[in-house]
Amino acid sequence: MPFDSVTALLTGFLTGFSLILAIGAQNAFVLRQGLRGEHVFAICLTCASADAALIALGVTSFSIVAEILPGVEVWLKWFGAAFLVWYGATRLWAAFKGDETGMKPAEDEHASLKRAILTCLAFTILNPHVYLDTVVLVGSIASQFGGDRAYFGLGAVAASFVFFFSLGYGATLLRPVFAKPAAWRVLDTVVGLTMLVIAAMLLTSG
Repeated sequence: MPFDSVTALLTGFLTGFSLILAIGAQNAFVLRQGLRGEHVFAICLTCASADAALIALGVTSFSIVAEILPGVEVWLKWFGAAFLVWYGATRLWAAFKGDETGMKPAEDEHASLKRAILTCLAFTILNPHVYLDTVVLVGSIASQFGGDRAYFGLGAVAASFVFFFSLGYGATLLRPVFAKPAAWRVLDTVVGLTMLVIAAMLLTSG
């Protein structure tokens, strides 16, 4: 592989990894699913695949998407904020009640694979920041690599897969801590507040 292609690949990986490293709504959901040991592979694959599709869109069609996004972003902002507020409120309510179903996923009749995947997709699709990061930012940087932009995109996609699967399965290391009900209440409180803060930032952003 030519040196320029390797450079584009590594730059794409580091760029993609840095963009998803911050704790956000999607990451918090993956972490919680990993701690519960519930549909971990499917959730990680869904998040990484969704990111891969958006990155591919940005790398191949950045100039077109840049013209379309402004009109779509307003609607995504409101729908995304509403979803984040709803999910954040449910987690805070669970923490207030001391809901222990999170410790026993096998006994939770409502924790279906379909519901988990739809929730995961909602965190991705309804978040305009995801489009700004994966499509606009990654797409604009990729365009600077000319003929090697595909390698840049491949590196960014690889970063998404490495990050989400590491987060989902790495969370199992913390399971002994979350054997206690109090730990789940703390986690649900943190997740709930995180969702509400992200929703507020989303609504107040330019």
